[in-house]
Amino acid sequence: MSNDLLRFEDEYLARYYSKKPINVVRGYMQYVWDSNNNKYLDMHTGFGVAFLGHRNPRIINAIKDQLDRIITVPLTFYNEARAEFIREFMRIVPSSFGKVFLQNSGTEAVEVALKIARKISKKAEFLAFLNSFHGRTMGSLSVTGNEKYRKAFEPMPYKVRFAPFNAVDQVDKLVTEDLAAVIVEPIQGEGGVNPAKPEFLRALRQVTRERNVLLIFDEVQTGFGRTGRVWAFENYGVEPDIFTAGKSIAGGLPIGVAVVRREFGDVFEPGEHGSTFAGNPLVMAAAKAGVEVLINDNVPERVRAVGDRFMRVLEDELNGSKTVLRVKGMGLMLGVELRKRADPYIDRLIGMGLLTSVAGGTTVRLLPPYCITDEDLDMAVRALKNALSDSS
Repeated sequence: MSNDLLRFEDEYLARYYSKKPINVVRGYMQYVWDSNNNKYLDMHTGFGVAFLGHRNPRIINAIKDQLDRIITVPLTFYNEARAEFIREFMRIVPSSFGKVFLQNSGTEAVEVALKIARKISKKAEFLAFLNSFHGRTMGSLSVTGNEKYRKAFEPMPYKVRFAPFNAVDQVDKLVTEDLAAVIVEPIQGEGGVNPAKPEFLRALRQVTRERNVLLIFDEVQTGFGRTGRVWAFENYGVEPDIFTAGKSIAGGLPIGVAVVRREFGDVFEPGEHGSTFAGNPLVMAAAKAGVEVLINDNVPERVRAVGDRFMRVLEDELNGSKTVLRVKGMGLMLGVELRKRADPYIDRLIGMGLLTSVAGGTTVRLLPPYCITDEDLDMAVRALKNALSDSS
């Protein structure tokens, strides 16, 4: 694509992301290429979307097959592609959960989770956590704990109290009976790749259950094998009442899902909720294939092994750097927290052939696909070590 053509994107596309100076034109599994045919190892993966790899062949074949059938069928009609996805998806959902709400994105999944909580509880207030991120539409923005995302749009439509993340000793005081729900990420993603303490999630579960308050886990980034289990909450031995998912399920096509415990049933009456594009057959075919990849390739098991090695090597190689504060995360959701702003290092890593993103301002976030090799990890560690070296 010529610079003249790219100019139209700069001129007419409203800018609300900071652009990086590369034109990505193709990808395959863990790699992408720019218009100059430079190859990059992708640990950005579209903020975690390409966890199953770019153009995973099984997902691409499922999409091609569905294109020859039908693309659009609303939720007012049955469709085999949708039913087949749900059948496969329920294979990876704990048996205590019984209903799935299909959406088009993670923020939509959070929106419907909040609506579900209000409908079930008949209460309106929520508890969320500082530094959290749940989306940018108005409901999900209301429960996002970073003020910089909310400030320009206040007052928010939902009444929300914010509490310190991982403050185990404050849970009993913070979770009150007037709450509709508590919403929490098992690992804060955008906030800096901050894992929850097991005792924190256990305390939230115990107190919410005692006080008839619903517990929502936002698994949009952590879910679907990313942390070494299908769902991050399985690492903690704690089940919520509602959880959200999205990002990587459909191999790059837009999807969001909210899942509720079996006893809550359908929740909504006809007309109380809807979505024009949700559950469309093309996405459903891709998502079914995504579940099959997850199961057949033993993705969570592979992630545990590769993620453990990645964490260990990162700690060994970056230990002692004056720039690095610590390495943190779980599975293939890792962060290198720095003593300064991370943005300049993201740009430096691009020049070294490694795509990453910023989380929490000072953390280099690493969200590689499950298919990365040992050679890929070694390359990434070398690039990080060189980019973050005290002399660079």
